[in-house]
Amino acid sequence: MTSDPRFVLDTGVLVSAVLLPQSVPRQAVDFAFSHGIVLASSDTIGELDEVLRRPKFNRYLREEERLLFLTAFIRNVEVVDITERITECRDPKDDRFLELAVTGNATCIVSGDRDLLVLNPFRGVGILKPQEFITVV
Repeated sequence: MTSDPRFVLDTGVLVSAVLLPQSVPRQAVDFAFSHGIVLASSDTIGELDEVLRRPKFNRYLREEERLLFLTAFIRNVEVVDITERITECRDPKDDRFLELAVTGNATCIVSGDRDLLVLNPFRGVGILKPQEFITVV
């Protein structure tokens, strides 16, 4: 029995993917969805929703289009109920991605955030930049 790899995509990668459709983060997001299962939690979805609604992104893409991305994302992820709270990242807001990875048995976290990257690997879960992810996984 083979199991599909399980991926956590941080908010920065997802926002870059929606705003910059030709970017490496977009390639990483597309790769994750085509090669495994993308995980999310209510906390990570809530953060993504809040960030995508920020008016500063209107100059790149209308809010309606950003929210269409969010809707498609939610429809295509596996939502995980967090069972373990983690407080190990130097930026406490990033603990939500560690919690998701651990609870959801993720293969790796895809992030450009130094606060997460410095923890690579975290409890056996690799933390990769988008470029590494699309070339290594």
